[in-house]
Amino acid sequence: MQNKIVELKHKAKLFNQLRLDRALSIMDDNGREVTAILPLLLHFNHPNLPVYLDEPVPQGICLFTPDEQQQDYLTSLNVALDDDKCATCSPIYSLYAMGSTGSIGQNWRSDLDIWVCHDPAMSDEDAHFLEQKCTLITAWAETFNVEVNFFLIAEDKFRKVNNAVMTKESCGSAQHFLLLDEFYRSALRIAGKPSLWHILPVEFDNNYDDYVDQLVADGVLDRNEWVDLGGFPCIPAEEYFGSALWQLYKGIDSPYKAVLKTLLMEAYSAEYPNNRLLSQIMKENFQLASSTQLELSHDTYYQILMKVTAYLEKIGDTARVDLLRRCFYLKMFSGNCANEKNARPEWHRTSVAEVISEWNWHPDRIAHLDNRDNWKIEQVQEAHPELLDAMMKGYRNLIGFARRNNISESINPADIGILSRKLYAAFESLPGKVTFINPQISPDLSEQQLSFVQVPDGRFNNSGWYLYNSSLEPMQIVGRKPLEHNGYLSKLVAWSYFNGLMTDKTQVEIFNQDSDMNSDVLNSFCKDLKSKFPIQAKPASNQALSRPCEIRDLSIYLNLEYDPTNHWGGRIIEFDTNTSDVFSFGDCKACLVGSIDLIYRNSWNEVRTLHFSGQERIVDALTTIMGKMHQDATEPDSIKVFCYSLHFRGLIRHSFERLVRDCISTRLQRDKDQIVKMLTISDDRFGIYFERRGVSIRKLETSLDLYNHISERKLEQMPLRIDKTTTAEGTPLAVESHSSEGLVQFFFENYKNGFNVYIVDEANRVETYQHLSGNKDELIKGVHRFYTNSQEESRNEGAFANFNLPQFYDIVHSENKELEVIPYVSSK
Repeated sequence: MQNKIVELKHKAKLFNQLRLDRALSIMDDNGREVTAILPLLLHFNHPNLPVYLDEPVPQGICLFTPDEQQQDYLTSLNVALDDDKCATCSPIYSLYAMGSTGSIGQNWRSDLDIWVCHDPAMSDEDAHFLEQKCTLITAWAETFNVEVNFFLIAEDKFRKVNNAVMTKESCGSAQHFLLLDEFYRSALRIAGKPSLWHILPVEFDNNYDDYVDQLVADGVLDRNEWVDLGGFPCIPAEEYFGSALWQLYKGIDSPYKAVLKTLLMEAYSAEYPNNRLLSQIMKENFQLASSTQLELSHDTYYQILMKVTAYLEKIGDTARVDLLRRCFYLKMFSGNCANEKNARPEWHRTSVAEVISEWNWHPDRIAHLDNRDNWKIEQVQEAHPELLDAMMKGYRNLIGFARRNNISESINPADIGILSRKLYAAFESLPGKVTFINPQISPDLSEQQLSFVQVPDGRFNNSGWYLYNSSLEPMQIVGRKPLEHNGYLSKLVAWSYFNGLMTDKTQVEIFNQDSDMNSDVLNSFCKDLKSKFPIQAKPASNQALSRPCEIRDLSIYLNLEYDPTNHWGGRIIEFDTNTSDVFSFGDCKACLVGSIDLIYRNSWNEVRTLHFSGQERIVDALTTIMGKMHQDATEPDSIKVFCYSLHFRGLIRHSFERLVRDCISTRLQRDKDQIVKMLTISDDRFGIYFERRGVSIRKLETSLDLYNHISERKLEQMPLRIDKTTTAEGTPLAVESHSSEGLVQFFFENYKNGFNVYIVDEANRVETYQHLSGNKDELIKGVHRFYTNSQEESRNEGAFANFNLPQFYDIVHSENKELEVIPYVSSK
């Protein structure tokens, strides 16, 4: 056996070098330079190196000795070599690239995902310093336009309960052994100890640890020479749900890769419980290989293609087989495939030709895919829904798998809440929401010309606004299919701007038949929108996603489509301080606000639009804005009001902004339970009622109505729905302050022998259950199963998934003894 292990160790080293050479051959010069220097930056912490941390950061990679190129680099920077740092006892065991690096799926834009395998005895403080150092290296690599993501992996990580924290790149509790499977099938050693798992025979995987212990006891193995992350006989079925959510989340930015990974999870689940993992298949292929040449059977992305193809063909899903192949093809190339193909090394061109030779693709299809860098909106509108449908179908199939096998998810409630909200913000299609349709499908959707055409009521086509990527010339627009349609203009403009169609160079035209819009107003609106909102915003933080969403940036556009002052003609306007109320202006008490358009970005990074033009437009707009703010929300970072009136533009804008800011300030006051404000619009008077649980506006017919409504609402301070089996006396103020429209929220109030549960539904109605006992984790799993199963049963084959899952919180005492709400964290 010792001779066999020595042989496999040598073979693994050879194969690793061949894969590393392949990876470097695909990279550009910057990528190769970063890859060469990267181990030095973790092996040394020296002020002369480009990345230095003035802290006692762990340094030194086991068994690492700089090669000639690296030695020359160190010499040029006057960094002395330390022979002791190549020992087997250094704190950093190994550096491994995982994912597509070194495979047929790598392209020159591929990022580097680096696992820093380290001593499990490393202290939390040392791990913190090492993480800081890795963050600095990531920033340094960005100066070369190379993306490097680091993951600190203790050697015993997969032998312990998964308590990892989810971040933008780390899946947290969403995956555990599935992550190890991905590592083992794609690991490419950059420096340090080799992986023990790869050189032990597959037949011993089921009793891996016992087998390793025996080899060590027999003197066949020296543990200090290897990094050993452990084995696994099979992926626990509970991981599939969390993994599906995680792959969908990654699909927000990389849909082609996410389709591949989501389909792989579905193929895995179809084999359960007799799974044959890709890591095991590739390990067997490597160990049985008769030659020392890399074949497609040793390529991780090719094996994904083969595994998923076999599964889809078995169930007769030819449509997704075709999509799988296109996703695979586009994953191999970053953009302009035609130019990229010519620059690819011979091994890659040969492998690609071998893969696609069996597909019988027409040259026109290949040419279309090769032209991806030049795809415009029509091609993206065709590709985007197909990608989403494939991911959602895989997600629904995995939910069905979990239900059939009575499996609950292993992902913790905090992570599932954050992931589901990320997916809700990215994928859920809602009225007024701007859908981002170009997640790395095409690099440039800009249009030279956009036209907005209005169709009034009573025509053959549906009334509203239509968007075209052409001029209004009859020869260009007649017979052309519109890109989008909506009932109000601001949604179309926002959609075209945030999706990159409208740029500073785009010419816009308008054909208006039933509004006060004109070219000057449209151009002003487009300019104001661009000045207010950057297209790219900072990603939503996990803290923001653990709370109800809040308005962060709010812009209000007055009289964009309908301007009352535009219809005055030659009328003489008498203006003085007694008749300057823009909501009840002059002797005729006219309201000078004709239409209201809202565009805002919230804390979950959604962009929403709303339009109000009815009889009670101001009331409706205020109610909507206030409804988006729970009592304990923070004030928006910015509030901006624009006005497009022909007359009194400044007066209307200042008056409406003052009204909105006053209402928002009152809504967010925490020292009063109920406040009532009066508002006069034309001849009508309204009472605005501010309460902890929400804001409502009531029309007042007489002066007595105000007091009648206040008296009525005092009775509404009690929970609106109480379970008949309980004796709840009221809802904690912390619950009412945290309630948010459109969400189902569970609040746990703990005491010595049990807990109370307050359930707030989408309409902010509260149900109270007191004196409960038992396991809250099991309760939460039951709730998740209920929501996912009920959604699955109510949706047909082509329906979309709903990620608006319930939120869970604990009510705790803060340091000043007040009650506060924090996201629920599993007791595990």
